[in-house]
Amino acid sequence: MNTKMKTTKTFIIAVAFLAGAWPAAAQTQAYPSKPIRFIVPFAPGGSTDLLARFLAQQLAAPLGQTVVVDNRAGAGGVVGAEIAARAPADGYTIMLGSAGPLTINPNVRDKIPYDTLRDFEPITLATISPFTLVVHPGSPAKTVKELIALARAKPGELNFGSAGNGSVGHFSTEQFMALTGTKLVHVPYKGAGPAVTDLLGGRLNLMFENLPTIQPHVRSGKLRMLAVGTKQRSALAPEFPTIAEEGVPGYDSATVFGVLAPAKTSSAVITRLNREMVAILKSADGKSALAARGLEAVGSTAQEYRAQIKDEYTRYGRIAKAVGIRLD
Repeated sequence: MNTKMKTTKTFIIAVAFLAGAWPAAAQTQAYPSKPIRFIVPFAPGGSTDLLARFLAQQLAAPLGQTVVVDNRAGAGGVVGAEIAARAPADGYTIMLGSAGPLTINPNVRDKIPYDTLRDFEPITLATISPFTLVVHPGSPAKTVKELIALARAKPGELNFGSAGNGSVGHFSTEQFMALTGTKLVHVPYKGAGPAVTDLLGGRLNLMFENLPTIQPHVRSGKLRMLAVGTKQRSALAPEFPTIAEEGVPGYDSATVFGVLAPAKTSSAVITRLNREMVAILKSADGKSALAARGLEAVGSTAQEYRAQIKDEYTRYGRIAKAVGIRLD
């Protein structure tokens, strides 16, 4: 084959290759070309919904498309999570995830219609909000160490409230008891609100609850906050120590919100969504707006969020098995 023929053949192959590759590249570059559905597996008005609406509004400009929040409540988040898991993996359905549907329900219920670790593609860990240990101001315990000493001296006499069996508050307290060798009596409520009311009224001794719910009562002096449950001190309440600092190493409890897509969503789409969300979450305006809602902005890599989900899934599974927490 002469040089001219070789050159012609090489040119034809190159053109054929580019012709085949162009549609895929163009599809990636064109994303998104239509509105994106943002599933919230809870009813409107809660922390999950407020965060999703904030992100949806902020994402519209950089993505050049409307992001529509779709509330699909039911079964502690399972209904919405199943819809997200079964959606086409084309980048046009994402979900705001939290402990309920991702790491608690799969550990305490049978026949969950999805596999958290298999059916979702993490995008970013969006925010974190510490669970806090609070007592009534009339409690003699002014520190975590004093509360532990009191609980050990009176096993089975101190009670705690939670938003219900299998709630994050319930798991937080069970973890605390396991690590401190204490025995507290669980009083489950239908939601955090009634439990906080009884704590304010002195009918409960203590409670583990999310910072945004508790902080107004702490500031007014109606409740005494002893510590935060996160591994590090919270930027939202830096004056309070962590429970680990107070002599309970390994303790970790927080409300974590992250964004996920159906499994097998392309890496190009995940990368694009991660980049835009992280830019929002790490911006000064984003941090300020979320702090006003009681949420500490994070903005992680997809791999970091995947590791967080696995860690929380394993930890809650261990607690559920040890204590025998079942919701079926």
